[in-house]
Amino acid sequence: MSARDWVAVYLKGVGMGAADAVPGVSGGTIALITGIYDRLIGALAGLDPREAWALLPFLARVHQDDARAELRAGLAVLDVPFLVVLGLGVVSAAVTVANLVEAARASAPALTYAFFFGLIAASVVVLWSELDISTPNRKFVALLGFALAFAVSGQASATLPTGLATMFVAGAIAICAMVLPGVSGSLLLLTLGQYHVITGAVGAATDAVLNANLGNATDPVTTLAAFSVGAAVGIVSFARVVAWALDAYRAATLTFLVMLMAGALRAPGEVVLDETAAWTPETALALLAVGGVGALAVVALERATGDITY
Repeated sequence: MSARDWVAVYLKGVGMGAADAVPGVSGGTIALITGIYDRLIGALAGLDPREAWALLPFLARVHQDDARAELRAGLAVLDVPFLVVLGLGVVSAAVTVANLVEAARASAPALTYAFFFGLIAASVVVLWSELDISTPNRKFVALLGFALAFAVSGQASATLPTGLATMFVAGAIAICAMVLPGVSGSLLLLTLGQYHVITGAVGAATDAVLNANLGNATDPVTTLAAFSVGAAVGIVSFARVVAWALDAYRAATLTFLVMLMAGALRAPGEVVLDETAAWTPETALALLAVGGVGALAVVALERATGDITY
């Protein structure tokens, strides 16, 4: 691949990262739009720890020409260069957008979560046409998904600890959704009550680095490291389970995922209610307008991707 090709891969990662950082928007959908979804899934599915382990002897002899050649060939087979460049784009954009979201959440929480509500609600409406709940089993799955998300999104922020174990599990769960078209990983973080923890950690780590106060970066970096390790584990394990479920039981799995999104509307809805001090016509109009902007963004994205087969 040429330098121009690698820049294109990086920019596609930027699009995915920006989408993944916002609840209700799917990085997987961006991957579809930009034409890299099949390669991404193939590369992730092809990640085999045994093959990676087999490359370690060549890494130890990287100063030798033959070892470097074998190492490059092995990494190319696993499509690691593609994943690294794409990942850099995802991370750089996700960090930038997370900082923007954290700033918006701190200054105008009700409006920020009204925007999220519009994004999520429109996503559910758009994906509803993909569902088939004509059988009793699928109706049960739909009810289960909605009830589970509704219950968890109302209790998670109050009952789940914010320790490293929670961050690990959150990373493993969120990454599975982040690679699925139409399903938002950030929404699952919001449902689990961990979205603000992650965006807060990103903001704190960024501020510490920019202010050259690395002592303040220890806690947020540790939090993000636990989340990242969980995401790595999720990519090579849980994501394969989700992919298998979509292949073997596509209709039921998609129904469950979409109804999870519907039930999760409780999370941003409660924040909007809690953070709105006084309900005036102006306040209600502002919330509706911001929510409408979020919904229109999803509708516009759907129209742009309507001819793409998931």
